[in-house]
Amino acid sequence: MTTGNARYVRYILVAFFMLAVFYFVSNSDVATLRTEIPGGGTKGGDAAHANQPAKGGETDGSSPEEMKDSPNKDKIKNNYDASEFPMAMTPNDPGWNDLTGVKGGPRINATFVTLARNSDVWEIAKSIRQVEDRFNRRYNYDWVFLNDKEFDDTFKKVTTSLVSGKTHYGLIPEEHWSFPEWIDKDKAEKVRQDMKEKKIIYGDSVSYRHMCRFESGFFFRQPLMMNYEYYWRVEPSIELFCDIHYDPFRYMHENNKKYSFVLSLYEYYETIPTLWDSVKKFMKNHPEHIAAGNSMAFLSDDGGETYNKCHFWSNFEIGSLSWLRSKAYIDYFESLDQDGGFFYERWGDAPVHSIAAGIMLPKEQIHFFNDIAYYHVPFTHCPTGEKLRATLKCHCNPDDNFDWKSYSCTSRYFDINNIEKPEGWEEQKN
Repeated sequence: MTTGNARYVRYILVAFFMLAVFYFVSNSDVATLRTEIPGGGTKGGDAAHANQPAKGGETDGSSPEEMKDSPNKDKIKNNYDASEFPMAMTPNDPGWNDLTGVKGGPRINATFVTLARNSDVWEIAKSIRQVEDRFNRRYNYDWVFLNDKEFDDTFKKVTTSLVSGKTHYGLIPEEHWSFPEWIDKDKAEKVRQDMKEKKIIYGDSVSYRHMCRFESGFFFRQPLMMNYEYYWRVEPSIELFCDIHYDPFRYMHENNKKYSFVLSLYEYYETIPTLWDSVKKFMKNHPEHIAAGNSMAFLSDDGGETYNKCHFWSNFEIGSLSWLRSKAYIDYFESLDQDGGFFYERWGDAPVHSIAAGIMLPKEQIHFFNDIAYYHVPFTHCPTGEKLRATLKCHCNPDDNFDWKSYSCTSRYFDINNIEKPEGWEEQKN
């Protein structure tokens, strides 16, 4: 009897041991799976949990250093055979009407990026809904939010609940949002007072100047942004009027585009009186950074002697972060920054980005997205062509389209690139 009991005890112990081994192996598999899914989240039911805001800024609790190898490394392949994953670019292409569910195929190492304050939460919520409904709900790209103050819990909860990809929250360091040491603050204050008296928009604003300088030279160098190769800038309170049937990030990557736009116009001269002088000085000091076959004709009517004030409106842009982090662009920004025009005048990031793209990129690397319909107060880009608007299910009024108005520079872009203007453009000139 004693021998039988001992045998039963051994059986029970062995059973407990096998259960313990099975439990350990199973949990090891789950842990392994979590490290293989971008951002450390899990597929299926745990995905929502992975997007919950985490104290310290990033929703997955990772440090920027830890994220460098994780956010998109497994699911996003910048090196792939595009022919294996064709994009539906026209209504005749397979998959054109596939606008539900998560789209199959590769993802580019890219993110949306927004500079916002906590008070912008409901305005940026509108923008996120536009982007998600028209595009990102099928692609689940990440979203980076940047602020010179800590984001509060409300901002994190609202934005995280709306974004289909992972959300990350970054605090801008003080040195990227303050007066550099070489700026004479008294001189800068006098400039602001003069601009206020002249009623120049944002002329007396300090924070606007910090924003323009940050967007010109620092947003792409934030730790969270270092994880990505392409960005799509989104501002609060924008609208997207048409369905987007393909992946613009993939289009940029596969066609070697470095910068893109949907609206262009003339800058207020009173905000940039010496900007072109600084640009000319940079070009003289760094001829190695000036591209052959560039878009100087978009920027100047006299071969670069003067600036015609044309620029791409940078509140919408999809571009290459690798280009912005290049030595050429950094040399350009630092040269302009030393001249002090962000504070002694009111240089905007739009002409700064546009001039850089215009002189440092071959013109074929700049792209106009006619099919991405967009609004940011007070201008609208509504795709030219009735058939195209119907195909894209657009709800914008073509009479609001700014592209071909006298104050737009988009026609000049078409001319210098020898691109045929879309059917119906002449009807929208006035």
